[in-house]
Amino acid sequence: MEDEGSHPGRAGESEWERLDHNMNELLQELRVSQTGVQILFAFLLALPFAQRFTEVTTFQRDVYFASLLLAGAASVFFIAPVSAHRLVFRRREKATLVASANWMAIAGLACLAVAIVCVILLIADFLFSAAVAAVSAGGIALMFAVLWYAVPLSWLLRERQRDSAEAPPGEQ
Repeated sequence: MEDEGSHPGRAGESEWERLDHNMNELLQELRVSQTGVQILFAFLLALPFAQRFTEVTTFQRDVYFASLLLAGAASVFFIAPVSAHRLVFRRREKATLVASANWMAIAGLACLAVAIVCVILLIADFLFSAAVAAVSAGGIALMFAVLWYAVPLSWLLRERQRDSAEAPPGEQ
């Protein structure tokens, strides 16, 4: 996970070209995420109209509502950069837009991860038992934590350690 604001860019690339490149990459990533959250959100919107939904417990209903709100929030975070881009288009605000869109994408991914964990918790609890639900949701939550956050953050930490080791003595 690169810091969009400090990325050195490609050789011969101007600051404006680098911002364009970063924005385009971010929008491509958001397209993938938006599709996933839209499918999840559609599933959640249809769920209460299923015949067996009346059989859910209070806990399951609460988990359902939390997942619905989180999927909605993820949608907002993923679509906000597109709206912001349209509003500030050609106003020389690309640096602010790229930085803001980056944190919106990260927040959207966090909401999406928790929404998916909640949906797994809901379905496993409805179909099996509280124990199966806890293990299933916990396992998926662990996978998100490791693959979406711990691994990329470890790359950043390793890069910073390498950069500080390579820096001249007076610059550390």
